[in-house]
Amino acid sequence: MTRAATLADRLDQKVFEAIYARALIYNSCWEDPAVDRRALGIGAADTVLVITSAGCNALDYALDGPARIHAVDANPRQTALLELKLAGIRRLDFDDFFAAFGAGAHREFEAIYRTALREELSPFARDYWDRHWRWFAPGRGGATFYGHGLSGCFARAFRGYLALRPRLHEGVEALLEARSLEEQREIYDREIAPRLWSGPLAWTLSRQITMSVLGVPRAQREEVERQHAGGLPVSCARRSSTSCVSCRSGRTTSGRSTCAGRHTLGCCPEYLKKPNFLALKAGLAGRISTHTCTVTDFLQRTEARVSRFVLLDHMDWMSACQPAALAEEWSAILARASASARVIFRSAHAQPTYLGRVTVGEGRARRPLAEVLEFHPALAARLQALDRVHTYAGFHIADVRA
Repeated sequence: MTRAATLADRLDQKVFEAIYARALIYNSCWEDPAVDRRALGIGAADTVLVITSAGCNALDYALDGPARIHAVDANPRQTALLELKLAGIRRLDFDDFFAAFGAGAHREFEAIYRTALREELSPFARDYWDRHWRWFAPGRGGATFYGHGLSGCFARAFRGYLALRPRLHEGVEALLEARSLEEQREIYDREIAPRLWSGPLAWTLSRQITMSVLGVPRAQREEVERQHAGGLPVSCARRSSTSCVSCRSGRTTSGRSTCAGRHTLGCCPEYLKKPNFLALKAGLAGRISTHTCTVTDFLQRTEARVSRFVLLDHMDWMSACQPAALAEEWSAILARASASARVIFRSAHAQPTYLGRVTVGEGRARRPLAEVLEFHPALAARLQALDRVHTYAGFHIADVRA
């Protein structure tokens, strides 16, 4: 049963909405697209809808060659970031592209932006990057693009915290360079865990304003606290521990961009690897369309049948703050879903309670969402164990029932 929203809840939500409406939240994605691709089984006939975030996942899915990918986000700044990446794929060579989006800093980025990228952008994206292109120019102290946006500001603050704790900093650097899972585990247990999840950092993670900056509204935070008696610090400790030892198919890339402020050629998202970049440039990136709107708005105005939906974690907060809008979204999903449609989503809770509360349909025919979808918990658990990022406690795979 959901408790009634308090004045503090409503104020927190207003703060979150104000932050979300004015800023780029994510400079990189916090899901593992390798897991997503195995869950989705994307084929040449598929049409994919994905919430854009930083665009990394959409670019990764494009490597499977679907007919179309619709990247949808209500925050136009997230769309602007994906537009910039797509422009870079079309107009730049690999070395320039990797310097900008891999290393996060290019000495000639202003010239590249103005001569090669700017005219490729929509009016909003052009105006946005006219004001923020400097994020990709080398900054003082080695600052890069991955220190900007709200999640980037938190990452930069975290790196500043590491600088104040030399032994912890040394442990993190050693972890990033570890050559095996066993070595990662040993370093994490010995050098990092005892020093990281206590004191100032634990206190900071317990503040709702910190979570709002990271794109986590109160409703999602409360899902975590219902699952973990120690709240966010305990959950983060468990998630980070698992990510250190569960990356069986390669080291985590979002962790490197957070801790080091850059990707390397040996540890980067798939779209930043040269053969994949060239495949995207040869035509696969052209299958991605960007849309600045809600999922519901897009589905209500498109004629496309969608066979693969990637909903990230947004149901966590919509279920508490906008339950009617979430029910409307699911009605739109079901109306546009193809006969073989598959949905994946993540949650701060391993077993989110809203699946039994959200209902779809009309009048007496309304049914809980859990009855409309056929879930695959065994497959989800198997793939969750392979997740290299492990931000979320819950990973869910479901097919729309015929």
